[in-house]
Amino acid sequence: MAGSLSMAELLAVLYARILRLTPEGVDDPDRDRLILSKGHGCVGLYAVLAECGFFPIDSLESFYRDGARLAGHVTCGAPGVEASTGSLGHGLPIAAGTALAAKRDRKTYRVFALLSDGECDEGSTWEAAMFASHHRLDNLIAVVDYNKIQSLGRVEEILDLEPLAAKWDSFGWSVRQVDGHDVEAVEEALSRVPFEPGRPSCLIAHTVKGKGVSFMENDVLWHYRWPQGEQYEAALAELEAQS
Repeated sequence: MAGSLSMAELLAVLYARILRLTPEGVDDPDRDRLILSKGHGCVGLYAVLAECGFFPIDSLESFYRDGARLAGHVTCGAPGVEASTGSLGHGLPIAAGTALAAKRDRKTYRVFALLSDGECDEGSTWEAAMFASHHRLDNLIAVVDYNKIQSLGRVEEILDLEPLAAKWDSFGWSVRQVDGHDVEAVEEALSRVPFEPGRPSCLIAHTVKGKGVSFMENDVLWHYRWPQGEQYEAALAELEAQS
């Protein structure tokens, strides 16, 4: 839950203002692709897809129920979902392969991969980063939801990523950093991709885990936990007051 709130503005900007993708064009071979590598944040993606008309909003009531299309990790059964993910470190490799296919097929679509900061611990992420740079995939954009908390603690305590921007740069990517909750700043950055011709782009979005719900913000407890009862009502009231 908290991991979905940290990337809410990122998803909103991508689907409302950046992606060349519509509900009517989900099978268009020239559509932009978005791979949600942090598949555990799928409830946020499902909500945005529903709001954008990819499937009825009332379908969200089926989330995480047995047999439902809206599974607990993002799954291709839902309209608008490009890849099933959840095993961290898989999304960027899928996105890099898709971007290479676009280059070789002389297609103009872009591929966006939304990553968690915790999965930047994964070797497969950095293998894909090297692959993308080697093949000059400037149609590939990685967006890192840098909320600085992963499953069991703060990122800096588990495996410090800093200097994160310098790491991506050293792997051959063009890097920008932004406040991930500043909608206009996120749009301004993403509207300029590729940041440099011939280099894949990385946008490091500094965010807050549980953003918008005071008792969830920056608390590792809410990486796995969902609010229920009075906590759910309180969370909903806070979010509605900000909308």
